[in-house]
Amino acid sequence: MEGTAFSKMAEEAYQYLTDSAVWMAFAGTGLKIIGIIIGAVIIKHLLSVAVVNAFKLRDKSPLKLLSERREATLVKLLGNVISYVVYFMAFLTILSEFVDIKALLAGAGVVGLAIGFGAQSLVKDIITGFFIIFENQFSVGDYVRVASFEGHVEEIGLRTTKIKSWTGELHILPNSSILEVTNFSVHNSIAVVDVSIAYEEDIEKAQKIIQEVVHAKEPDFPEMVKPPEVLGVQMLGASEVVIRVTAEVLPMTHFKISRELRKAIKAEFDKQGIEIPYPKMVTYHKEQAPAAAAKKS
Repeated sequence: MEGTAFSKMAEEAYQYLTDSAVWMAFAGTGLKIIGIIIGAVIIKHLLSVAVVNAFKLRDKSPLKLLSERREATLVKLLGNVISYVVYFMAFLTILSEFVDIKALLAGAGVVGLAIGFGAQSLVKDIITGFFIIFENQFSVGDYVRVASFEGHVEEIGLRTTKIKSWTGELHILPNSSILEVTNFSVHNSIAVVDVSIAYEEDIEKAQKIIQEVVHAKEPDFPEMVKPPEVLGVQMLGASEVVIRVTAEVLPMTHFKISRELRKAIKAEFDKQGIEIPYPKMVTYHKEQAPAAAAKKS
């Protein structure tokens, strides 16, 4: 009996696998799925290009309501939304080839409630991402610090935010984990340059040289918002006198300005003979007393 049942099953399976109608149906379904995927990719690309072109047209209009940072953020976000929507619709279309999608959607209420309890973090990510954009906390291209991560914002999505550090690492953070943000790109920065001179040097002369150098370099840096200011003696160190110079500059240009000012001041100090302190060691040799020397001999 068992051998007969097995033989019958094997015969039915063979007939099914060798039925040309079955393979035609498989081929038709496969072609439909491939067509749906290709169509989804093309539609996503066309919609993304349309969004980019729409913002380019806004740039040419005389009335510009959004800043470049804001526009870049919205372009990235809309591209993210388009990807989610198009690929989700493609998934449902492919699924309809195998199951009754209407019956599935009819029961989605109960299933959605069950999924909702398990996807609270996802909902929280989306809501937090919405408020980040709505409140303009930061935008694409801004230099920010979030917890221990610091770098330029590459993308703000519905669920995650991508931050690229200056060393090249890409940090992907769930939006709900962003509790505190330091944005360095909103307001002007302050370039701070501390210049050390030896105690033996003339402080007034050094300050005068620094003043002449920074004002001579000002036309070379359009990033400077205000003229550099020599504040004076900042600190008296163990072997140095520190003179501080500050300059208000455009956001995130203070590193560049500080480096250039240090270079120019050092070059002028070398010309004027102003010594920059370096570690020194003085050795004292204690001479022996005459009586002790006579006793030894």
